[in-house]
Amino acid sequence: MGLFDRLTGGSDDPRVAFLGIDGVPYSLIEDNPDVFPNLTKIAAAGASAPIDSIVPPESSACWPALTTGVNPGETGVFGFQDREPGSYDTYVPMGSHVKATRVWDRVTDAGRKATVMNVPVTFPPQRDVQRMVSGFLSPSVGKAAHPQSFADDLDANNYRIDADAKLGHDDDKSSFIENAHQTLKRRYEAFERYIEKDDWDLFFGVFMTTDRVNHFLFKDYAEDGTYSDEFLEFYRTVDEYIGDLHDSLPEDVTLVVASDHGFTSLDYEVHCNTWLEQNGWLSYESEDHDSLSDISGDSKAYSLIPGRFFINLEGRDPRGAVPQDEYEKVRDELKAELEALEGPNGTKVAERVVTKEEAFHGAQDHLAPDLVVIPNHGFDLKSGFKGHDDVFGTGPRNGMHSFDNATLVIDDEDATISGDVDLYDITPTLLDLMEVDVDAAFEGKSLV
Repeated sequence: MGLFDRLTGGSDDPRVAFLGIDGVPYSLIEDNPDVFPNLTKIAAAGASAPIDSIVPPESSACWPALTTGVNPGETGVFGFQDREPGSYDTYVPMGSHVKATRVWDRVTDAGRKATVMNVPVTFPPQRDVQRMVSGFLSPSVGKAAHPQSFADDLDANNYRIDADAKLGHDDDKSSFIENAHQTLKRRYEAFERYIEKDDWDLFFGVFMTTDRVNHFLFKDYAEDGTYSDEFLEFYRTVDEYIGDLHDSLPEDVTLVVASDHGFTSLDYEVHCNTWLEQNGWLSYESEDHDSLSDISGDSKAYSLIPGRFFINLEGRDPRGAVPQDEYEKVRDELKAELEALEGPNGTKVAERVVTKEEAFHGAQDHLAPDLVVIPNHGFDLKSGFKGHDDVFGTGPRNGMHSFDNATLVIDDEDATISGDVDLYDITPTLLDLMEVDVDAAFEGKSLV
């Protein structure tokens, strides 16, 4: 149904276009109005503010939470790598692992149409929405898009699912920056094409390339480094594209722009399993180890990214070493040691250490980590099992996620973003803007 149909008897229900800007901190926009004239103008006409992310502030956990309005204890996705219950096997969560109802499913159930493009943790694409192309970790456009005509169109127009992050590992970032711009342009062109079709009630699209650029160039921006100008030029383009998309929206559509977490400079990578090993919490069955399944039965704890710590518990883990009646005592000891951990610069690694009961509840909370470390700015928590000589190190990235300082902009003068606002408030807000009534309990609340 196009705009002519809407004006001649079609649905007159309010509509929403959501644009995700993965990992863009609100302060970046607020501090650079000359780089973001469009977003600054949109924010001034509606509402905008920095908001909190979730625990843990990692994209694989954040996007299922943002698109459902519930915590990982309900979605079942806690990070980039999760563990099988009763096993040391791990897996990378995909869309089929998300157990909670997505916002576009609620819209579809209400008899409305949803176009969903490039949202992380949505592969394989759903067949029960108007159209969908999945986001990062999808193997190809052909496999990531449905229906087939949609996939064919994207392929014909050189659509890209993600930027090539491997290029960011090079000392010379020129190829990475060029690739990021090309990926961003293809995403914008596809978004523009399908927004202008005007046959949807909810358009939900995510720019993932912003996160990629932040990982490799954010410190250049923060400290006026080698690629500071290129970083800001990239974001001028992001803002230009958002401005163009906003201008192309019909009058009955409200634009919402949001990021899933903030970003800050990275000073040290923290190899959590190396720290556990050096401090007597973790050991391996042999010298040759590279996965969780290689830990020994003497281990009391292990870690998965980002900063998630698990007690190796009897009755839960196959070779659990900690008896059930010692769980609280052992977890308290680990929590205290993590809270005391300092980096080479004398700064505490942990801004806070969160227990599973504080962060997670729901039908999937049996999969939750026992502790989650929310790091202070500057520390990026890694959890490989190959081992490192040192707990602290550096890598090719110079930017890292932050729990605070995510972005939310709502182009509606009736919206209010104040107080304790986080990702959980976004789905109920989108449904409220669309006047879609649902009988569901959300972690958050509508902001309009």
